[in-house]
Amino acid sequence: MKQHNLTSLTCNPLSDALGASLEGINAALPLDTEMTEAIRDAWQKHIVVVLPNQDLNHRQQVQFTSAFGIPGTRSRDKQKRPEGEEFDNAVMMVSNLRDSQGNALGSLPDGEMWFHHDSCYYPKPDAATFLYALEIPSKGGNTRFANMYKAYENLPNDLKTSLKGRRVLQIYNYGTIEKADPDGDLRGVRHGTQPIFIRHRETGRTALYVNRLMTARIEGIPRSDSEAILDELFSICESPSIIYEHQWKPGDLLIWDNQSSCHARTDFPNNERRVLRRCTIKGEKMLAAC
Repeated sequence: MKQHNLTSLTCNPLSDALGASLEGINAALPLDTEMTEAIRDAWQKHIVVVLPNQDLNHRQQVQFTSAFGIPGTRSRDKQKRPEGEEFDNAVMMVSNLRDSQGNALGSLPDGEMWFHHDSCYYPKPDAATFLYALEIPSKGGNTRFANMYKAYENLPNDLKTSLKGRRVLQIYNYGTIEKADPDGDLRGVRHGTQPIFIRHRETGRTALYVNRLMTARIEGIPRSDSEAILDELFSICESPSIIYEHQWKPGDLLIWDNQSSCHARTDFPNNERRVLRRCTIKGEKMLAAC
């Protein structure tokens, strides 16, 4: 079987904010230790990397993902998933396809989706996401990534001081452009608290850990004050100067770090097909920045 050659790997930045393109990799082939570490180093440096022109079935995607950690598993039973039982527990289809009755055949199906961190409502959020493009609409459906290191660096010093040591309530109720009421009944709704400033386990850098879709409240302060501060934080972390917007092509495999980025989806025509396949690797408890 053909093996990877580290000398053929090229890394080209995609923007001043974050992101790089990695070429010279066939993700369908097993990775040796050197290539695995080269890819890991690239995504930790650039936060988001794209491997273009890949041709992967779901087993090959899981194999590739497994080189970097333990694959994340789906929380819903196979029988209850919109995509059915075809795939194993490590795979989620992000798709707007529907059956003849109008039922979704994938998760997160339609339209715009606000900025969010994957699985930030769990005690141990996923460390990284591996998203592979199968079918892409003619326009829209782009993924926007925010550099949360830069978001933290751009905070006014008084906010850094006043928010140090605070925690935030993260809630997800399957909406894409709406958030749950933090004072409502959260039974049956995925939620949990996380540090507002986190220290990245590998790089040691500090990142802001809030997002418009899922961050509902800053713990320990009045709700009105919390909402005003969060609005300011969301504006900072959604500043165009710290964002890279990826325009998908079929065959793109994107890897992103979930500690140092959050991401959003732009709107797209609901009569055009958009199908991507997602895997993740498991993470650890978030470390509060000192």
